[in-house]
Amino acid sequence: MLIGAMNHPASEVTAEIRWIADMGLDFIDLTLEPPAARASGIDVEAVRRAIAEHGLEVVGHTAFYLPIASAFESIRCAAVAELRTCLEVFAAIGARWMNIHPDHNTPLQPRSYFISRNVLSISELIPDARRHGIGLMIENLPGDFNTPDQLGDLMEPLPELRLHLDIGHANLLVPSNMTEAILARYGQRLRHVHLHDNKGGGADLHLPLGSGTVDLKSAVRALKACGYDGTITLEVFTPDREYLRISRNILRNVWNETSPG
Repeated sequence: MLIGAMNHPASEVTAEIRWIADMGLDFIDLTLEPPAARASGIDVEAVRRAIAEHGLEVVGHTAFYLPIASAFESIRCAAVAELRTCLEVFAAIGARWMNIHPDHNTPLQPRSYFISRNVLSISELIPDARRHGIGLMIENLPGDFNTPDQLGDLMEPLPELRLHLDIGHANLLVPSNMTEAILARYGQRLRHVHLHDNKGGGADLHLPLGSGTVDLKSAVRALKACGYDGTITLEVFTPDREYLRISRNILRNVWNETSPG
């Protein structure tokens, strides 16, 4: 199991790489989004060199607000073009996986419409991803993409698509945390994990581990039960990074002490 953190998109990327390495983490979950980390605006060679010099792995992350299901075709195509640029950057710096966030922002349209638009956009990206040697993953989101059936609307028609499980998101806008249910169906397609805490409901708080209602031991047990031993990003968004360090230690201890379910 590898533990990493995400760069802040408003901060210079190589400086973010430096503190992630200084904290003793294993990888950077590199998000390519404005204002300081847009794919077309970063120094790709400097980022590649910094990642290599600090001995980090890298996982590709993209902006959660790209309108890949837009009813405006020109806007949908522009979002796909931005993701193609991200693929090129991730290929250049050595990432093997890139996440995509599903989109539901199609007012006055039924669910079937935005599902079909998501599937269309991802289908258009798959040949580019394949050419770059990068796998695509879909991240579960609260609301419309947070149960096995909801994710299945994208996973089933796209067999090459893999799962990026956000355990914090799986705790939001649902009667109970969906981690175990999602992994029971799609655990064999799991390639990356986000982990943070919250208090349920609809607030995506990104709290340190142990400060909310996410059952970390149950989540780790479910991950191990499906054979997962890969990258876990701690999305702990607090001004004091000591909370990230504490969360890292908690995760390592729980991981080492927990048997598969």
